[in-house]
Amino acid sequence: MAHIGILCPGAIGHLNPMCNLGDELLRRGHKVTLFGVPDVEKKISQSNLGFYEIGASDFPIGSIDKMYAQLGQLTGLQGLKFAIQFFEKEAKMLFRDAPTAIRNNGIDLLLIDQVTTAGGTVADYLNLPFITVCNALPINREPNIPPYFTHWKYKNIWWAKLRNQVGNILINYLTRDIWDILVQQREKWHLTPLLKRDDAYSQIAQIAQLPQELDFPRKQIVPWFHYVGPLKNPLDIETVSLEQQSFSFEELNGKPLIYANLGTLQSHNWEVFRRIAEACLDIDAQLVISLGNPKADPSKTNFPGNPLVVPFPPHQQLINRSHLVITHAGSTALSCLSSGIPMVAIPITTDQPGMAARLAQIGVAEVVPLAKLNNLNLKTAIKRVFEEPTYRNNAVRLRSAIQEVGGVNYGADVVEQAINTKSPVLNSRLQILC
Repeated sequence: MAHIGILCPGAIGHLNPMCNLGDELLRRGHKVTLFGVPDVEKKISQSNLGFYEIGASDFPIGSIDKMYAQLGQLTGLQGLKFAIQFFEKEAKMLFRDAPTAIRNNGIDLLLIDQVTTAGGTVADYLNLPFITVCNALPINREPNIPPYFTHWKYKNIWWAKLRNQVGNILINYLTRDIWDILVQQREKWHLTPLLKRDDAYSQIAQIAQLPQELDFPRKQIVPWFHYVGPLKNPLDIETVSLEQQSFSFEELNGKPLIYANLGTLQSHNWEVFRRIAEACLDIDAQLVISLGNPKADPSKTNFPGNPLVVPFPPHQQLINRSHLVITHAGSTALSCLSSGIPMVAIPITTDQPGMAARLAQIGVAEVVPLAKLNNLNLKTAIKRVFEEPTYRNNAVRLRSAIQEVGGVNYGADVVEQAINTKSPVLNSRLQILC
């Protein structure tokens, strides 16, 4: 038995897959503890993971939800910059608080979210093996692949590769403060310098929720990179939630269901929901809009038509019943593909444009960029996905590929293989424990 630690942002889209992986490792006999700021403890209370609080002075109760509410009001590059500022603050906190907490808990191996950039350096300082988990779109850089924050299509031609490199230079510039903090901390701790950004990720194993069939064709992926597929609960239960979800399925009228959901971060943008309602007026379907916030008041929305507007319904159950889903192309996209449901994507910020570009490439979605969001464009996209069976057929094909790859079971296998074969130091510690 190993004691596995988790470092992960407090967003539900990151916590859910990480907790699902942790619960599977618990089932296999390991001990799992998540190290997080105070707001995270309540969110993961429905999981079986242990919790150890860090960062309370920097992120007191309520601060994370307030920060995500601010992010939800931003779009494009502004949203990306705001997220980067948060990760910079998080990195400083982790360098100060995480080493002592992890050491005192006797952790043997760390699972570190890919966007928690400081985590790998903390693990190196403690001489602990760690595994990188890409809960969002993988941000591994290579000239062949468009940067994750762009809507660019994949093209294997010289000008596209040059364009991609310019994009990578831009994201390196935007994240330069985080990188400088990491470099300085490694110098302070007398650790081997990192030559490039991707060196901060695990050299033992990297796990991605993204199915390989959905990603652009990578040529420089490391041999220990694993496309395991969505890290879902096998029972379609959402382990991490804002609070108990509720929904009366008797209100569904039997017509094809169009489910609109912008996640929990972008859910504050009710103008997008209004445009969705307008675009669905002439479609013979039932529109259900999730406001993504249990505290939201549907009576104040006044959206056109007669959509069923609910604060915070059981997300996956509605996806499973849908004819199509209108999404911001966040973690909802993988949930839809796991159920074979096609989409209309309205990417708003961070890695959502990159995810939307991949959805369009494999023919499971129509994409309407926020800058082109109007009634005509959105209605055209919705009708196309609603009426043409190709999108659903492609989504069903992706569902089969996801089922075959293994998901959370495959991810847990990778973790256990790393425990058993990749770390002689860890192996010796486990032999003592056993």
